[in-house]
Amino acid sequence: MLALLSVGAAEGAEITVPAGFRVDVYAEQLGGARALAVDPEGVLLVSIASRGRVVALRDRRGTGRATEVVTILKDLELPHGLAFRGGHLYVAETGRIVRYRYHAGTQTAVEPTVVVRGLPQAAHHWTRSIVFGPDDKLYVGIGSSCDVCRERDPRRAAIVRYNADGSGAQLFATGLRNPVGLAFHPTTAALWTTVNERDWPAGGAPPDYVTEVRYGAAYGWPQCFAQGGAFLRDPTFDGARGCRAMTLPSLELSPHAAPLGLAFYTGAQFPPEYLGDLFVALHGSRPGLPPVGYKIVRVRFRHGLAAGVEEFSTGWRDGERVLGRPVDLAIGRDGSLYVSDDHADRIHRVSYARR
Repeated sequence: MLALLSVGAAEGAEITVPAGFRVDVYAEQLGGARALAVDPEGVLLVSIASRGRVVALRDRRGTGRATEVVTILKDLELPHGLAFRGGHLYVAETGRIVRYRYHAGTQTAVEPTVVVRGLPQAAHHWTRSIVFGPDDKLYVGIGSSCDVCRERDPRRAAIVRYNADGSGAQLFATGLRNPVGLAFHPTTAALWTTVNERDWPAGGAPPDYVTEVRYGAAYGWPQCFAQGGAFLRDPTFDGARGCRAMTLPSLELSPHAAPLGLAFYTGAQFPPEYLGDLFVALHGSRPGLPPVGYKIVRVRFRHGLAAGVEEFSTGWRDGERVLGRPVDLAIGRDGSLYVSDDHADRIHRVSYARR
């Protein structure tokens, strides 16, 4: 059973969530919200890549809607990923990662230190996602520079692991065409990512996917792709390497669904059966392609393994009219689910209302 709640993205626009849940607009008109992170005081931070900013959204009145939008960093080069560690805020720009001393009480970031510099840059796949693991290492997702090609820089289409100070760089996993979302399972400590697979302008593209990421594994790109639980050779690539040594992804999605942000549910607000499950934002197919994605899905977990996927939030597209496109997800300190939307230019807050 679904509950329909109008969030006003357009007249008649409705985002659906399961019965007992509700959706509210937490903030809007930010200028293109992308990545989300919750600071130690429970304040939501948002990267605004198109404006080179990171902002803090304060709910001073406790109403479930931000009452203040405070710019804490500006003049950055396409900032995307945000992560906290040991009193510091890490911000991933497209070509570097900068560490700031962060004062949670005032939401101020000072004393910038570049910890990783010289990340590969290109117009294709410019986002840099970051997360700290249980091993206190910094993990960075870097997409390919092309649809299908042989990369000169081995950091492309890969997840790279660093020490917290930016030293000790090593390839953690490869063959991931565009690994956008990064999150660690709360009990198994396994790294999971979302991957946007090749486009193939002629059509018939392979599935996008969500997968557990294993150290040293190769996930196929560019030589191979997974479809129906098996690897196939990419007919547009003339490389000689076979597919037998590749690692299959955990969960295939629709081609062009464009999975971006993901978050394991670790809060206490939602019903107990949601605990440890994974929410994934499907940004949706680009114009000119069949409409797929435009939703948030829930990946059910059993004993630390993905056991199935189901729709959690739909209604982001009405026929040919796009009403919203979910980008990133974050779990608030009160257990709410925050969703950035770079089309309607909003932050949505999903809460559980029926106890």
